[in-house]
Amino acid sequence: MWFSRLWTRRCIVMTIAALSFVFANVAYADEGTIALGGKMYDKWFKVVGAPKPEETHVAWPSSNTKKKGNATHRCKACHGWDYLGKDGAYSSGSYQTGIAGVRSFDGGNPVDVVAILKDSTHGFGSDMSDANLMALATFVTEGQVDMDKVIDREAKTFAGDPVQGKEYYGTMCVNCHGADGMLPKDMPPLGKLSNKNPWEVMHKILNGQPGEGMPGLRALPMQVTSDVGAYIQTLPKE
Repeated sequence: MWFSRLWTRRCIVMTIAALSFVFANVAYADEGTIALGGKMYDKWFKVVGAPKPEETHVAWPSSNTKKKGNATHRCKACHGWDYLGKDGAYSSGSYQTGIAGVRSFDGGNPVDVVAILKDSTHGFGSDMSDANLMALATFVTEGQVDMDKVIDREAKTFAGDPVQGKEYYGTMCVNCHGADGMLPKDMPPLGKLSNKNPWEVMHKILNGQPGEGMPGLRALPMQVTSDVGAYIQTLPKE
């Protein structure tokens, strides 16, 4: 009997020790790193301070003649604000490329994504530091959101509460965007943009705007983003 109890205790201790070792060696990406990667997915050259690409990306399909130059170097240009590529909002329109999205990499290994970013198709190995490449890859593997749970794809409307969203907007967004969403002047009114492309707006609410002081709300509950999105869709479009 005593031997059985001793063996049981030893097994428990060994199991706890093994689990402690496993968890101590698992790297968990913080939300700030993921938001950084999200901004790089948006416009990496703005984030890292690299010269704006002038030539059209070598992998940009010749079937799309509507976009050229730096616009074709942005991850979102091929893979979409909704991360679905040809199967999402970019199945048509000026960014139609026929290129797949990145949803299949959700939950994957960021090291594998870094290798893809450096391959001959993407060719970003010399454009970003290893840390920036890893941040972008971490966003792709850990930071994607199933936007169909927040945005009605057909109606293009956020599922949140605009009344609660107004409270968040009035404390976190109004200083830069103004009470009516008309600021900054070099961008479309938030009311117009959020109704035309809610996926872009959601991505930026979560991660921030590249090269600007806009905070990302990724660390807050997803309901906050949904509520803010619902409110700004009520703002003036012109």
